[in-house]
Amino acid sequence: MTIDTNELSSFKKLELLSKKVVEGFITGLHKSPFHGFSVEFAEHRLYNNGQSTRHIDWKLFARSDKLFVKRYEEETNLRCQIIIDTSSSMLFPKDAKNNKLSFSIYAAAALCELLKQQRDAFGLTLFDADITKHLAAKGSPMQQKLVLNELSELLDSKHEKHITSAANALNQIAEIIHQRSLVVIFSDMFESNTNNDELFSALQHLKYRKHEVVLFHVTDMAQEIDFKFDNRPYHFIDMESGEEIKLNPTEIKQQYLESMTKFREELVQKCGMYQIDLIEADINKGFDNVLYTYLVKRHKMMK
Repeated sequence: MTIDTNELSSFKKLELLSKKVVEGFITGLHKSPFHGFSVEFAEHRLYNNGQSTRHIDWKLFARSDKLFVKRYEEETNLRCQIIIDTSSSMLFPKDAKNNKLSFSIYAAAALCELLKQQRDAFGLTLFDADITKHLAAKGSPMQQKLVLNELSELLDSKHEKHITSAANALNQIAEIIHQRSLVVIFSDMFESNTNNDELFSALQHLKYRKHEVVLFHVTDMAQEIDFKFDNRPYHFIDMESGEEIKLNPTEIKQQYLESMTKFREELVQKCGMYQIDLIEADINKGFDNVLYTYLVKRHKMMK
């Protein structure tokens, strides 16, 4: 179901693109990968072999030496808040039609269509150093048009030297989403003015507020993670600060790879600790393939 990214410019509206992509999702999955949240405990039932272990009451097991599953009264609909990092680092690679920001926008539009067909409420939040736009989750017929309009404007906008403060923005978001929600974040998680502890603490804040958090770590894997550049001089420009440097990438490659590996390992560790679903989203694989792979995995886990 790969989409030729060269054809994306032929779509006048994101709505057409999102419908095309979601038709492929539904054909492949047959059933939605998203479900309403369990909000109120109802009863215990004995665990049966083959059931998901997700809701086993391990504390009760420690006391009784028997496996019981928690059952809940579930809400009918889901609330989903889609969050996109719009800082200038998301415009990488600068000269490519499909950069990290456009990848995130297309993926968000597809998710909105999927949620709309599921009759769930969804909203959109954009941030760089602060929240720049917030549409609370709603299930009204007009909501998709409002969200897609914001995404379309973002796709066409020119914004350079917008710094990132994901820690600050995510802490704000945790406070303004009052009802338990599925929070889907698209971000490269790159920022120079905040230490990693503050960034991870902000992710933990979302979990503390009882949200289910899915983080799409959006990167250009070849250049940003593996640092694949030819052995020749390059002129590098920081897309957020404008700082410039000229060097041969081989001079710093080892140090860069060590630093990036350490950051990614810590991100994986913290997301595992906080029970945050982390998806490595390589823009070179195409937003539709990355989304589909994740949704298939989620669908299987929720059976």
